[in-house]
Amino acid sequence: MKTLVLLCASAGVLAGQTLVDFDRQVHPVLAAKCHSCHSQEKRSGGLSLATLRDTIEGGRSGATVKPGNGSGSLLVQRLTGEAKPRMPLGAVTLTEAEISLVKTWIDQGARATPASAAARPKWEAPLTLTKPAVPGPVWQGWDAPIDRFVAAYMAERKIGQPQLVSDAVYARRVYLDTGGLLPTPEELEGLKRAGLSSRLLADNRRYAENWISFWNDLLRNDEGVNYYSETASRKSITPWLLNALETNLPYDRFVAKLLNPVAKEDPDGFLIGVNWRGTVNASQTPEMQAAQNTAQIFLGINLKCNSCHDSFISKWKLKDAYALASYFSVGAKLQLFRCDVAQDQYAEAGFLYPELNRAPASSALKDRHAAAAEIFLDPRNGRLARTMVNRIWARMMGRGLVENPDEMDGEPWNPQLLDWLAGDFVDHGYDLKRLIATIAESKTYQMPSVPHGDEFRGPEVRRITAEQFSDAVAAITGDWHVYQPSGVGKPGVYSREWHVAANPLTRALGRPIRDQVYSERDNQATTLQALELVNGQTLTHWLSRGSKKLLGELPPEPVAVLDKPYVVKDGSVSFDIDVSGAKGLWLVLKDTGTYSPEKVEAIWKVPALTGLKPLDEAGVREAGGDGIRVKTPSVLAFDLAGKNLHRLAGTFTLENKEITSEINPAIRLFVFTQEPNLERMTPVGVETPLPAPPVLKNMSEAVDRVFRYGLGRAPTPEERTIAEGARGADAVADLLWAVLMKPGFQLIY
Repeated sequence: MKTLVLLCASAGVLAGQTLVDFDRQVHPVLAAKCHSCHSQEKRSGGLSLATLRDTIEGGRSGATVKPGNGSGSLLVQRLTGEAKPRMPLGAVTLTEAEISLVKTWIDQGARATPASAAARPKWEAPLTLTKPAVPGPVWQGWDAPIDRFVAAYMAERKIGQPQLVSDAVYARRVYLDTGGLLPTPEELEGLKRAGLSSRLLADNRRYAENWISFWNDLLRNDEGVNYYSETASRKSITPWLLNALETNLPYDRFVAKLLNPVAKEDPDGFLIGVNWRGTVNASQTPEMQAAQNTAQIFLGINLKCNSCHDSFISKWKLKDAYALASYFSVGAKLQLFRCDVAQDQYAEAGFLYPELNRAPASSALKDRHAAAAEIFLDPRNGRLARTMVNRIWARMMGRGLVENPDEMDGEPWNPQLLDWLAGDFVDHGYDLKRLIATIAESKTYQMPSVPHGDEFRGPEVRRITAEQFSDAVAAITGDWHVYQPSGVGKPGVYSREWHVAANPLTRALGRPIRDQVYSERDNQATTLQALELVNGQTLTHWLSRGSKKLLGELPPEPVAVLDKPYVVKDGSVSFDIDVSGAKGLWLVLKDTGTYSPEKVEAIWKVPALTGLKPLDEAGVREAGGDGIRVKTPSVLAFDLAGKNLHRLAGTFTLENKEITSEINPAIRLFVFTQEPNLERMTPVGVETPLPAPPVLKNMSEAVDRVFRYGLGRAPTPEERTIAEGARGADAVADLLWAVLMKPGFQLIY
């Protein structure tokens, strides 16, 4: 009865063109007819109609109300039956008068009260891309398109024109963001700020070796990993990826080759995915991984929930994930599994946005791959460019234009800037280097850094990456890590951090295990990180070596007298080597990519060592007449003083071949007659990523060099006094550590 009175009252009001009142007229209708399913407690389809805010926000199907457009609003279309299913579901439908009232309220702007302004529409990410006009000038000198958009945004919020950072701060930012290396003291002295990013990006190798870590995280690319069973799979795409970055392969072609690898050198490993124990469930098959990865990486869409069931947090359904996965499936049709339970349903290849859909030319996998690539690269698919532009912006600015780079349906803090950048990216041939330079040369990028906040006020403070941290240590000291190509006899190569296996330090600093997509790394300090930086063996040993390198006191590395791989099918490795005059002996077992090295036990059978105990028996499982059993990896060291040993003959084998056949052991054995450097057990070429630093003559030179290189500034008088007062063999190592611990080293301001 109350509803009828309200409707009668509203009819007269509408006739006089008076605005509809939501609380007095619309809300009672929705409460009576809709709240049984769409209350705040029971949000069917993710939709609540309990409040005005809930109603405008909508549910998993998107915006329910489009202020100013009643007939185009999903709420009205559901009530009339124009959109199926008609609502209320299984209940009495609304009368024409009730529907007309709701439609009129929306046509009038979906206002909270007749005196309120029209409601702001819910943000809905557009599919197509239209490049907006650049705003007029706001601040003098802020003339680049990025800067005009940002100046207009900030002026609207009464934020004044900021001062730009100093040359040294800007140089540190742009050196790290382009090539991943710190500027040398000499480079800072001769700095020319204008066009700096473009000059740095011209160094193709440095650019590639910095940004390859970003792409390895996204594309789940890692090397040196063996998996558990014969059905498990992973294939490195590193050679292709490094070349694509060095040649600045346009992003559209980059994506096309990942989705449709046809040439021999193309990166087919991306679509293979990562199956570390075979197919563990229906949502982790290679084709489903391909669907999840391509949607997340290239479109900013999360399909992980709806790979098992209809999503509870988005509009995507189980059938949507399977339809996309069908483009990457060997079979013609994919059977649907809901939470690992087979359904009597089969998916045809179909895209997430039906308007871009196209059928493969045939059921052949190559034709389905080709169709997928065409869809992703369809000019109407603006999400491809928007998503990548947002990822690059987030990497360089500390936060995205859309804050979560994997959820591109989120509202950007400046939609026009995002669309302009994406449109400019497309207009210039999907040139990634040009995009990076466009951002780096803007005044916006050169603003002072700020903590994370609710609105944009400048680039946010960032941590340097694990790879940048390590490369900085290597560049300052001249002591680089070594990449060892597969195969005995190949010399090692001094390398930047991306190319060598992760260690406890780089894991603690955020380098991920790439069994899933990592679009962002944790930017927060952790307890594990603090322990590794303060007391970890990896950094302590490295700084000790690095200090000796700087002072010209690092001795040459010992050379192995035996270096052989163990191959399961070949069985035991026999050896007979001359060790005349050796004062000591080191038997080293190194893991080179075993799935579970802790399960691999080995036996050294060396009769000449019978009865001779190793100096350190840690890792020795059992000593007996048939040899010495050890874990993997392990080091056995023996004192040969007075032993008068001339030849070392024996065999090496793994103990349990049943275990080894399952875990794909990849190990290598060495024998040294001098204590080895376990990080450099093979000969290494002479070339280093950067020229060797000058040998330092005294502590004063060390203080100057380390401060200027590590922090981009001279030490303060107090810092100089403290640092130069240090004495002893470890003084330079302590100086290095103290500088590395400073926020000015670890953070990008």
